[in-house]
Amino acid sequence: MKFRIKHEIRGRIHISIDVKKLNIAQADNLEAKILQMPKVKKVGIYFRTGDVAICYEGDKYELLRELQKIALPDRNCTVQEGSGRATTEYYKGKLITKAALHFACKLFLPYKIAYIRAVIKALPFIFRGIKSIFSGRLEVSVLDAAAIGISLFRKDLSTAGSVMYLLGVGELLEEWTHKKSVEDLAYQMSIHVDKVWIRTEEGTEVQIPMSKVEEGDRIVVRTGGVVPVDGIVIEGEAYVNQASMTGESAPVHKDAEKKVFAGTVVEEGEILISAENVQGESRYERIIEMIEGSEKMKSMTQAKSEHLADKLVSISFIGFLATYLLTRNANKALSFIMVDYSCALKLSMPLAVLAAMKEAGERDIVIKGGKFMEACAEADVVIFDKTGTLTESEPKVVDVVSFNGENSREMLRTAACLEEHFPHSVANAVVRKAKEERLEHEEMHSKVEYVIAHGIVSTLDGKRVMIGSRHFIFEDEGVIVPEGEEDKIYGIPAHYSHLYLAIDGVLSAVICIEDPIREGADILVDRLKSMGLYTVMMTGDSRRTAESVAKKIGVDEYYAEVLPEDKAGYIMEQKSQGKKVIMIGDGINDSPALSACDAGIAMQDGSSIAREVADITISSNDLMSLATLIELSRRLDKRINRNYKFVIGFNSALIGAGILSLISPGTSALMHNISTLWLSIDSMNKLLD
Repeated sequence: MKFRIKHEIRGRIHISIDVKKLNIAQADNLEAKILQMPKVKKVGIYFRTGDVAICYEGDKYELLRELQKIALPDRNCTVQEGSGRATTEYYKGKLITKAALHFACKLFLPYKIAYIRAVIKALPFIFRGIKSIFSGRLEVSVLDAAAIGISLFRKDLSTAGSVMYLLGVGELLEEWTHKKSVEDLAYQMSIHVDKVWIRTEEGTEVQIPMSKVEEGDRIVVRTGGVVPVDGIVIEGEAYVNQASMTGESAPVHKDAEKKVFAGTVVEEGEILISAENVQGESRYERIIEMIEGSEKMKSMTQAKSEHLADKLVSISFIGFLATYLLTRNANKALSFIMVDYSCALKLSMPLAVLAAMKEAGERDIVIKGGKFMEACAEADVVIFDKTGTLTESEPKVVDVVSFNGENSREMLRTAACLEEHFPHSVANAVVRKAKEERLEHEEMHSKVEYVIAHGIVSTLDGKRVMIGSRHFIFEDEGVIVPEGEEDKIYGIPAHYSHLYLAIDGVLSAVICIEDPIREGADILVDRLKSMGLYTVMMTGDSRRTAESVAKKIGVDEYYAEVLPEDKAGYIMEQKSQGKKVIMIGDGINDSPALSACDAGIAMQDGSSIAREVADITISSNDLMSLATLIELSRRLDKRINRNYKFVIGFNSALIGAGILSLISPGTSALMHNISTLWLSIDSMNKLLD
């Protein structure tokens, strides 16, 4: 790519590309390419002039060399999903056109022509008001129609024109902000699958990059796995969680000939699907539709405000009629119609919620609905899973203790062969350790069965192999310790997490896994306590391991050796006492609890099912994002309450001033609409510095 430097300061450079201008798709793709470069922090594309501003760190000349290697995107390239540039430019153009046309007509059109134009423009508003009346609803559209109609009847062209112009600007701003926020959320919620398991014609399974999947490939998805593409089930059966796609909470049974969608998650079972839509082109649009139509977008506070807004419309009409009957003064009566409470409430509340969700997204926190922010703002109890949440998401295998004469390296190879099918932080640790030890394996086992929250069972070389928790291996499966090696098992350090491997009912190895505590976990717990929250840690690990971690981070309470149903049961018990409960977890076994609480939060590097079932996903590895989420939610709650008080107070003052003849109906309408626009724009401001 050819370019010249226009301006530069330390850490920022402004370049001009050797083209007159870029189209929107080129700007999107160029921005994506530059952002992928190391040391680049921020990029601004000025596509109309072909300029690029880059904020960076490190060596300037290294940056310039990398920029020269970039190929300028073709003019026929496609627009990047989630960029929002096309949406922004579209609405900017509409706003500029609307403003220019309004003031040009006001200045240059003769009165009679301007009046006819105003009547024509008023017809849609009046028809909407009439339609609302005939449908039995007294809504804001009726007030708008009355205000515009009465102003035109009184030949008050200035007031009618201003009201219609400001209403049009308000609708455009609301539509623009809503569309942009929804697009941002949809992009954040889109899946990014790297690798998938393919079943070959020979019946073996191989893992390939998602980019190499072709239509007709047979993809295996097991318990806890995400469906990477749209497809048809050709073998097996499973219960699939489609909440990310359809919003329905209950898992759906899928078997042969049933359709499955990209981004849904297998909660239980195993299916073989034939890939249809390998690029998932329609998933992005379907997520947008789901967000726009979902009641999850509304918090209780927002819903109550909108319900109150509709009620206030009838009060405005009663005030109008009463004032006119008492004073016979049309100007005083019009004060009630020119100023209404509902417009500002209905416009500012959803914008505040969507803007807060967008701000959270910019901080790597993806929230699926406003009501979950409300739950975080009102939370009394925070429950943590241990592994992958309070401890590092990448636990480490520190030792493999073999039994029954087995070779520890071979046992690690066998464990990795099973665990790689069920991605979870502990499973990933085993697979990673095998790779570090250069222990490669062929897929020689038969069907792999995952027993949720317990372990994995398969057959290898004709032998029944199982791996999992102590409870699963010894209590559920009745595995025995080889004779004479009983003392050996008690000598394994208790502060490690233990994964047990058994072959044909005999213990063959214990894999010791270290869970380093996440940096800042203790600081987070202290911060949450200072915010008035009660902190609880729940884990399936041994009591000794749980106690050690709980003491280091300082939680108020901890529970060890718990099953998924125990976590969900504890949450239901707390909720029955009237407490708001939020939980943060990352594993397959956390999904029942994440579904049960008021707001379930998953770490991005956790299991697919945890992320999909969760209401909120923290995409960064910084645990302090949880405190940020709660603070952001509390500030949103304050903003909504402040907006409510402002709308009631300011509009009541305008009505009072109109009744006392201190201001004209036109001035009331102008001040009301300006205050509504100001409040809406202010509601889009960032909540956190």
